Amino acid sequence: MSKITKEELKDLQELQGKLNAIKHDIGLLSTQIHSLNHMYAEEISKQEELKKGLEENYGKINVDLKDGSYEEIKEETK
Repeated sequence: MSKITKEELKDLQELQGKLNAIKHDIGLLSTQIHSLNHMYAEEISKQEELKKGLEENYGKINVDLKDGSYEEIKEETK
């Protein structure tokens, strides 16, 4: 049976190891992205609930996140 040189085999093995490590990292990143998307959606849901409560207490308002002041949103009549 014919064989490639030990140096060529070593190079191929190193490259394959790097490719496997990259695939592993891509899998981890994909999992993290999936988790972060769920966390983001959960926070959006919490924000919407808070907005509903604020609207019940104050009506439709725009809140300045720097100091908590707010302005009423005036609805246009056509």
